[in-house]
Amino acid sequence: MSKIPLPPAPGADDHPSLALVNSAASLPGGRVADDLGSPAEATAWLVGQRLVPEETALLAYCQDQLTTLRGNLRALFTARVEGAVPAPEALESVNRALVKVPSAPLLQFDATNGLRRVARHPVTQLVEHAMAQIAEDAAALLTGGQAELIAQCEASSCDRFLLRTHARRCWCSTRCGDRVRAARAYARKLERAQAG
Repeated sequence: MSKIPLPPAPGADDHPSLALVNSAASLPGGRVADDLGSPAEATAWLVGQRLVPEETALLAYCQDQLTTLRGNLRALFTARVEGAVPAPEALESVNRALVKVPSAPLLQFDATNGLRRVARHPVTQLVEHAMAQIAEDAAALLTGGQAELIAQCEASSCDRFLLRTHARRCWCSTRCGDRVRAARAYARKLERAQAG
């Protein structure tokens, strides 16, 4: 279960890279919620994203790899939104994740489900496989047709990313949208008071 008291940002349900970037969020009052705060929480997040089987149990090393990828993806998303040059180490990290393991799940048969594709590897390889899938999604998102829709929430203190679903919407949730509209209304009121 997520520690972040907000619904998924637009696009996060379809893009695991966007979900990973948003798996830590700044909250009002200077608080930070982190869905990858422990190996058990990181495991639950990967299981919830359907990137590893339910019986997986991550080690601290695997959690660290995942949080490092999150930081590097966040740097790439920030560079994309700001139109800046991405940090070479962020690019290198994502590229390492892309090529570290084959991204093809294995074919398996069982009497209950018939033929299906599954990831069958030791835990560290499962995490590397999941990271490769996330990195592939990020590469496709950052270079594809939806790249222009990537935005960072405009609410003060919120640092989540989203895919804009409307040209004027630049917030990740109703709560953040209310904060943005209230701040704009307050700024207009202040401007009128100073002008009058």
